[in-house]
Amino acid sequence: MRDAIISFPMFGENFAINPPYCISIGTFCIYFYGIIIALGLLLAIVYGVRNGKRLDIEPDTIYDLVIWGVIAAVICARLYYCVFNWSSYAANPAKIFAIRDGGLAIYGGIIGAIIAVWIRCRMKKISIFPALDIMSFGLLIGQFIGRWGNFFNREAFGYETDVFCRMGLTLNGSTMYVHPTFLYESLWNVVGFVAMHFYSKKHRKYKGQFFILYVFWYGLGRAFIEGMRSDSLWLIPDVIRVSQLLAAVSCIAALVIYILNSRRLKAGRKVVFGASLDAEDTDAIIEEEPVEIPAEQTEENKNTEPEKPEGEGSEQ
Repeated sequence: MRDAIISFPMFGENFAINPPYCISIGTFCIYFYGIIIALGLLLAIVYGVRNGKRLDIEPDTIYDLVIWGVIAAVICARLYYCVFNWSSYAANPAKIFAIRDGGLAIYGGIIGAIIAVWIRCRMKKISIFPALDIMSFGLLIGQFIGRWGNFFNREAFGYETDVFCRMGLTLNGSTMYVHPTFLYESLWNVVGFVAMHFYSKKHRKYKGQFFILYVFWYGLGRAFIEGMRSDSLWLIPDVIRVSQLLAAVSCIAALVIYILNSRRLKAGRKVVFGASLDAEDTDAIIEEEPVEIPAEQTEENKNTEPEKPEGEGSEQ
């Protein structure tokens, strides 16, 4: 399918392109997918470094976490894909290491990156919430750019359709028109990034807030878009898509947590997930509310003097 001619009828009947999927250097290919992913990562880092301080994270910490996060993301993205597509690897498990042949799952990468960032923050004894916040913006940047790698690979498209924005794939003289789901997701992430960026400048209430918003926003879009895709990984074949289920569950969970946090803040209480903006930079995951001592008990303690040993006075 990588050699298919791409067309978009909404731009005219004669609009068609056939972009290469790689740059060949002798027998070695540098895939545009990898180049675009690297570009997304670079821009995410630039954004993080330029905006990190207003989200309470230093540039050096971002560089450190990126190293850990990227390595874990690649490993887990591959494992996620292979586990839920095991029939393709059961006969020859060594193919799992043939990563250049394709097969990465974004949700696996996100999970891996979060785990790695959590471990590194624990090691550095710093709060994970600023890291999760800045990571959320970076993920949206990487995802809306990275999805165009799917365009060059002619992959991650949906079922056949006749919608106005359909994408045509012509191979050996035969054309099929499909949902450009990579485009849907890219645009969805652009909207999410722009909205969160401007919202964060004036409406930041606590650390971890924008990670929750990211999980909600991406999960909401992915839950719908995944249902259109023709290459989904299945938990139960033709019944439950893995990423669609994960997207829906994470979206609902994030919405519930965000609402709970908002209500607790209005009541003057601490959030259930996150940290207050003036909280110390520790490795706590959920802030604990201080134990309130009843006023009667406090007054009683004030009026009660400790017993003195027999024979001992207040003065020597």
